[in-house]
Amino acid sequence: MFQLVSDQGPGAAGWRGLAAKGGVAVIEETRQRILVVDDDVALRGLIASYLEANGFLVDGAGDGREMRVAIDRHPPDLIVLDLMLPGEDGLSLLRGLRATGGPPVIMVSARGDEVDRVVGLEVGADDYLPKPFGPRELLARVRAVLRRGQAPSAGNGSISFGPFRLDKLSHTLTRDDIEVPLTSGEFNLLRIFAEHPNQVLTRDHLVSLLRGFERTPFDRSIDVRITRLRRKIEAVPEAPLHLRTVWGEGYLFSPRGDPRS
Repeated sequence: MFQLVSDQGPGAAGWRGLAAKGGVAVIEETRQRILVVDDDVALRGLIASYLEANGFLVDGAGDGREMRVAIDRHPPDLIVLDLMLPGEDGLSLLRGLRATGGPPVIMVSARGDEVDRVVGLEVGADDYLPKPFGPRELLARVRAVLRRGQAPSAGNGSISFGPFRLDKLSHTLTRDDIEVPLTSGEFNLLRIFAEHPNQVLTRDHLVSLLRGFERTPFDRSIDVRITRLRRKIEAVPEAPLHLRTVWGEGYLFSPRGDPRS
């Protein structure tokens, strides 16, 4: 168990008080659906009450079986998924979701060390939130992840490279007209590379550019996403031609897949 933290002080009372007052003001009405997967019934109820007070529809699940039933009944727009669950753990459930595409996922865990965070992102989480966390931070991250998946990008259109087509309007990547599943974080990074072809981008520069789409990008996640992108767009991920490492400088995206570009 862990202590709940609210922006008004620790404890469940702060969460209840914020939910009763509607938390932060709802900028616009939204009825997007959130699925909260956590075996802590009390915490799950508090999160649901707070998100509902801020305009969301919320379903709950205590384990993997209940999660799948909830998804079949009402497909969610986003899942808040606890890492430590009875039976099948959160990472295993996340792998299953990512195998079929699935909605965005915010992973939460009382084990807030960097290893868990990196593994979660590598498996395909869109964000990671260590426990204890405050209600306003959770709400901000939920809104940010949903916004990343919906907001149109500057310079609407598509970018083609090799057999791939990156569509900035639909936020999709296709290969020979077959969609390649990407997380929102992977799409954001690939879009930045595609909009800066044949340019060496340092990790710090990539983090800065990602701030236009994401609330709290961090440099270690860049390496994780690039590794995952290479598995999806490179014929030989260990010898990449599109997403190349320029040793001592950064990364370079070559649309033609030319190692000399």
